[in-house]
Amino acid sequence: MSGLLALRGAGLGFVADPFVVPPAEAVVHHTDALLLIREGRIAGFGPADRLLRELPPGTPVDRFPGGLMVPGFIDCHVHFAQLGIIGVCGPSLLDWLDRFTFPEEQRFADEAYARMVARLFLREIARYGTTTAAVFGTVHAGATDALFEEAAGSGLRIIAGKSLMDRQAPEALRDTAQSGYDDSRRLIERWHGRGRLGYAVTPRFAATSSPAQHETVVALRREFPDLWLQSHLSETLDEVAWIRSLYPRCRDYVDVLDQAGQLGPRAIHGHGIHLSERERERIAETGTALAHCPTSNLFLGSGLFDLAAAKAPGRAIAVGLATDVGAGTSLSMLRTMAAAYEVSRLRGHPVTPVQALWLATGGAAGALGLGDRVGNLRSGLDADVVVLDPSPMPLLAWRAARAADLDEWLGAVQTLGDDRAIAAVFAAGRRLPPPV
Repeated sequence: MSGLLALRGAGLGFVADPFVVPPAEAVVHHTDALLLIREGRIAGFGPADRLLRELPPGTPVDRFPGGLMVPGFIDCHVHFAQLGIIGVCGPSLLDWLDRFTFPEEQRFADEAYARMVARLFLREIARYGTTTAAVFGTVHAGATDALFEEAAGSGLRIIAGKSLMDRQAPEALRDTAQSGYDDSRRLIERWHGRGRLGYAVTPRFAATSSPAQHETVVALRREFPDLWLQSHLSETLDEVAWIRSLYPRCRDYVDVLDQAGQLGPRAIHGHGIHLSERERERIAETGTALAHCPTSNLFLGSGLFDLAAAKAPGRAIAVGLATDVGAGTSLSMLRTMAAAYEVSRLRGHPVTPVQALWLATGGAAGALGLGDRVGNLRSGLDADVVVLDPSPMPLLAWRAARAADLDEWLGAVQTLGDDRAIAAVFAAGRRLPPPV
């Protein structure tokens, strides 16, 4: 029993998907819980009065009397190299890429700059309680190396990849089909499966990779079957029209990705706003996942993701929540949950706070194929835990104290909370130091 640590406070885990069963029946909530951690994994979670009787004498107990323990947050789609342009107002997506994103990403040819941004990025996501993230790099292999090197000592679970772009981009940001393959393979061999790190083959989107580069994506996935794949899909109407003009023989955007070998388990595509029912059916059929990026979609005016359509009974799609910084306006998953509610409200099918939390934890884990490792407070999973506590924020503390039930409490924290409401973050059982 050596090495056992206990966390005590209120706790919330999931027993089912709240999009499948009523949200109130999907959660297990203890007002006084004990969560046991051994060797980086959860060894038990339940009522404190029961588990305390089984606790060996002298076991250290971290107490959070005003807090609620929840699974660590999972960001399914974020660009670390766009941190420097977060909040830059501009026109539509394609113009925003040309005017702001591509010039900023060219700076990542400087590995010292890439390393500085990687450190800041990792520190900031931990500040907001994100313990797992799927991260886009730039075209520069050295910048992705720097991200992995910094992530290796962070305790966080980071899935990342070098962007593949051999056309429709500035010359300074283009690779070739062969160099993209070679650089990706070297990064995979060095980092994939090392500790909590994983590699995602990362074609930026269908317009920026040639048919030859699409073939190298297929080759990498064949050679390394446990890789992830991340890209973009149907973010704006202008983008959809552009893809249609580039691939006139394909039925639609999803068919482009299908023929390019970019669907299937462990493939997650950001956005998926402007989809037909045929496209949704094919996404579900292949086990492909979507990353819902509400703050980004609102900020760029890209459109409103139809979560209700994505989760339709009978062909539900795996969906995880994502910040999509830099078009996204915050690295906070709490803020992203609030935005997901706002978008769903505008769509006419508002999500509940429990459902929003699921999208940032268990649902996101499922979307990334990690449901057996993270996303819940269940024995055997990695001990990724966030403690929410409204007390440092006077208005939120007052509002939360007035909540009639758990759902209202969660809604208040999601709407008003920021990093001050994150009392503690544990990644693989290790309490992360407060950011400085």
